[in-house]
Order: sequence, then C-alpha cells, then structure tokens
Amino acid sequence: MRESSNPVFRSLPRGQGGYAQFGTGAAGAATQAVHADPYAAQQYPTQQTGVSRPLTIDDVVTKTGITLAVVTAVAVVSYLMVGANPGLMMPFAIVGGLGGFALVMIATFGRKQDNPAIVLTYGALEGLFLGAVSFLFANVVSFGGPGMIVQAIFGTIGVFVGMLVVYKTGAIRVTPKFTRMLVAAMFGVLALALVNILLAIFTGNNPLTDGGPLAIVFSLVCIALAAFMFLIDFDSADQMIRAGVPSKAAWGIALGLTVTLVWLYVEILRLLSYFNSD
Repeated sequence: MRESSNPVFRSLPRGQGGYAQFGTGAAGAATQAVHADPYAAQQYPTQQTGVSRPLTIDDVVTKTGITLAVVTAVAVVSYLMVGANPGLMMPFAIVGGLGGFALVMIATFGRKQDNPAIVLTYGALEGLFLGAVSFLFANVVSFGGPGMIVQAIFGTIGVFVGMLVVYKTGAIRVTPKFTRMLVAAMFGVLALALVNILLAIFTGNNPLTDGGPLAIVFSLVCIALAAFMFLIDFDSADQMIRAGVPSKAAWGIALGLTVTLVWLYVEILRLLSYFNSD
C-alpha cells in the first residue's frame, strides 16, 4: 500500500482498503497506518451520489497553476519591497515561513486540504517568505543577484519536469520499500537540521549551512530527497484521479506539490549561494 511522504497528502480521500475501490493504493502519512475513514467518505461523496464530478488531470494542473501564480506574484512584490527596505527582510521571512507552516498543519490535521482559501493564503504567505529569502541568499549572503534567482527557478522547473518524466516512463517504481526508505532519509535530514540549529545557537557554528564541503553535500542530499518526493506525490495524485475522487481534492494536491516545490527551490538557491559567496 503506497503512502506519500508529503504530510499534506496524509488525509486526502480514500475508501475501504484504498482510494475509492482503487486496489490497495493510498495516500497518507508514511508514519501512520492507513485505515478506512468515515469522515473522508462524508467530506468527499462518491461519484454515484451525483454530488461532485470526479477529479481530472486538468483540475490538478489548473489548481496547481493558480496556487503557484499566487506564490510567484507575492514573491516578486516581497522581493521588490525588501530591496527598497531591507529592514522588511526578516519580518517577511518569519511571518511568511511560520504562517505558511501553520496553514499546512491546519490543512493536514484539520482535513481542510480542499479549502481553496487555505491553499491560496498559504501560497501568499509562502510568496512573502520566498521573496525575502531570495533577497537574503542572492544579495546578502552571496553576490549572485537576480541572475542566481533565475538559475534557481529554472533548476527547480528542470527537476520537476525531469522527475515527472521519470515517473511517467516508470524508470523508478514507487513501491512501499521505496517510500519507507525516503521517509527514513527525510527524518534523518530533519534530525541533522535540528542538530545544526542547536550548534548554531550554542556554539556559533553551523557546519550544514556555512557553505563548506559538508554544507554542499547536505544541500545536494536535500535536493535529491525533494526530487524523489515528487515521485511519491505524482503517484498519490495519479491514484486519486484513477479512483474518481471529487474534483475539489485538486486543491489538496496543489498544496502538496507547492510545498515540495518551495522546499526544492530554497535548497537549490541555498546551494547556488555557496558558489557565489566570497
């Protein structure tokens, strides 16, 4: 039974033994067992009830495109405002980062992934965060400037398209073992990141983000994990489309993909900043 490593997909619609009678597939938190969920059945009526039309790939593309458009528009405004007043950089980064994280938690644990207001508000907050962080990496901790940001954007798009091709061609199969390995690696990265933060607080050293060889390796590992995460998320979305879950589930898929894209972009930008610093 496949489960997504992206926590946003953990509560998306499923039926007894899987998505609405689609074999044994399921999208959910890889750290939790997947069981039949009466609430999901109430939240997402089946196609037979005539309440909602089934999810299509067009729904996923449209909702994801809208969400990313909001992220991009707000990020551009945020970047320009920080450029005009650098004092806004930290407030924007903190408010956007923490606010976006809080909304993802609300959407995930409150089963509100299909709420467009939450998803689009998340997109706006992440745009605020990305604009500030992009200015930080491109103009404060390095001399890469706007050109480095463009490189990070194209790098993110390239990885996304590349992994989509990998998934569609079946070059890498999404199996339970693959998912478990990815989740274990992600927990390992999270633990290392927390240790790095503690070292920075108590010793002033941050070996995983100081631009040294270890920091470069760590960034490459994070980029690889984000890339592989796309495979599991594509598979989760594909199963939901085949299962015929209601179309409003597209907002949850858009949220999950946006979370991964933001993470990937930040890690690529961080890596580029190492090569454009003094």
